Amino acid sequence: MRPLFTQERVAASAGLFLDGLVGGEQRKTGWMRAEAAGDPGPWRQQAILGRGRWDADGLRDIVRDYALETLADPDAVLVLDETGFLKQSKASCGVGGQYTGSAGKITNCQIGVFAAYVSRHGHAFIDRALYLPKAWTDDPARMAATHVPAGARFATKPRLALAMIARAIAANAPFAWVAADTVYGVGEIEKALRRAGKGYVLGVPGNHLFRSWGKRPPIAGMASEIAHALDPSSWKCLSAGEGTKGARLHDWAYCELADLDAAEYDDQRTGLWTRGLLIRRNIADGDIAFFSTWCPIGTSIEALVKVEGHRWAIEDGFETTKNELGLDHNETRSWHGWHRHVSLVMLAFAMMAAIRHHANATPPPKTNRRNTTSKTAKPHRY
Repeated sequence: MRPLFTQERVAASAGLFLDGLVGGEQRKTGWMRAEAAGDPGPWRQQAILGRGRWDADGLRDIVRDYALETLADPDAVLVLDETGFLKQSKASCGVGGQYTGSAGKITNCQIGVFAAYVSRHGHAFIDRALYLPKAWTDDPARMAATHVPAGARFATKPRLALAMIARAIAANAPFAWVAADTVYGVGEIEKALRRAGKGYVLGVPGNHLFRSWGKRPPIAGMASEIAHALDPSSWKCLSAGEGTKGARLHDWAYCELADLDAAEYDDQRTGLWTRGLLIRRNIADGDIAFFSTWCPIGTSIEALVKVEGHRWAIEDGFETTKNELGLDHNETRSWHGWHRHVSLVMLAFAMMAAIRHHANATPPPKTNRRNTTSKTAKPHRY
């Protein structure tokens, strides 16, 4: 990341900032990072986030490219989700009364939208964006006070996620699938992924309408109605992957709705793809979740369940970065401060992902060392 900084001392401070994030201190506040760096106060650490002049989006791209060096895989899944940053002040950029799953309620917080790259090699964040509610984008004075770039406009969370997908594709990041919850499940994201030739498993609400064509028996109605009308034999108990307590087992059902030619969305692509409805039922309480799917024809329900199961990785990422790397310990109020802090945390997490992958790699097979002393060589005397 050295080329991002015009001065050597600022680059050195950024390196110490990163060292502080991966250090053993429980809190990653400015004073704590400064103490770990040997500084007399937090001013150098704060300058990295606020007064310094460097491009946080440039660091975002560095993080992505660095993560892909280790994690890249053609079958990878790009997972989209959001997390909250609880705040007491109303001056921090983007803060307001919003629902966040971090607290399970509407509370005073910032919301960040993230993209995680998940493959068989591990997972890391490769993109992020601070969500600005309309109460912010409609208030020019508030935007100026927190140094939001000129020209910034209101963007929904799905629109922010769509921009992340576009950046990943433009950077030639290899991935075959996108997975997300109901916030991102319908509309522009579906259309963009079909045009790009990417499969998806996207959450939808129970009242989302589905209709089949060219399939027997015909299916039509809300997702919840379709689920309750299924024959008991339609359900399979499958694992969405290994969790902290073992296999994450649920009952699953899959309804194929239509087979469509990829050329309908992009004339540069060929082949049949299947639109479908994937349904998950909790074994313990019967709670049901629904997912709109798009995949190459012949894709099995087991493969779709595995893709949906990759969503746990972004939750693991949020938990780890908040508990260990200070993701939510940002003390600045500006737009630049949030994006710089989060990008540095993303780099720290990507470093940990790379280390974990190499540490868990299968070691080369041991070979028996034979005495290669030639017959003419004299033996050593001890």
